[in-house]
Amino acid sequence: MSEPATLELISDGLTEDEVIFPPGDILSDEPPLESDLHREQIDLLIRILKLWWRERQDFYASGNLTIYYSPNQKKSEHFRGPDFFIVLGTEKKDRKSWVVWQEDGKYPNLIVEILSSSTAAIDKGLKKQVYQDTFRTPDYFWFDPVTMELQGFHLVDGKYQEIQTTTDGRLWSQQLELYLGVYEGKLRFFTTENQLILSSEELAEQESLRAQQADERAQQAEERAQLAEQEIARLRELLRIQGIDLENI
Repeated sequence: MSEPATLELISDGLTEDEVIFPPGDILSDEPPLESDLHREQIDLLIRILKLWWRERQDFYASGNLTIYYSPNQKKSEHFRGPDFFIVLGTEKKDRKSWVVWQEDGKYPNLIVEILSSSTAAIDKGLKKQVYQDTFRTPDYFWFDPVTMELQGFHLVDGKYQEIQTTTDGRLWSQQLELYLGVYEGKLRFFTTENQLILSSEELAEQESLRAQQADERAQQAEERAQLAEQEIARLRELLRIQGIDLENI
């Protein structure tokens, strides 16, 4: 498994008067999302993964959140805001942003960008280069919620190699040990057995359906029992009319 980069401190020759040094707690500085599709997709990925890994305490999953990664620890330079990212081997807690130099130099293990007409070129070009060369993020994916385009890359010897799709059109993430694929127009996670990982709403709906089916089976069983009792009563009456007393048989 590839490991993401850690921060290496360097100097660019700037003085303290030329830069803005960050406070200890830096807020995210990401612009509003472009559409409901983007917001819903990012939120869906975050909620499902947190639910799937609810017993784990060693990861951070977020989206549309600024990652500050200046090697000189300056808020005024070097920051990106992936649409969705996961950092492994870290403390599971809420954050206002991801500040690399405050997180033991850790970068994301996986990044997903949700494409749009205005960001696709940057996501496929500049950002891909940054995630490969600077972040050294092992798994990088992009998904277009309009065209359903899904592509993924895994870092091999410092360079991104395209991940080959399965026969189901899914892509394997070595970092998550899960598949990514499109289901009903949304980017979703799948298990190694290719089972869709359900959201909390889907799980609730599934449980409701199971309860409804159980009620229907119970009702059908009760109706069958009533019909059986009616049939027995009819046969008893028929025998009585014929002068046959079941008690004496």
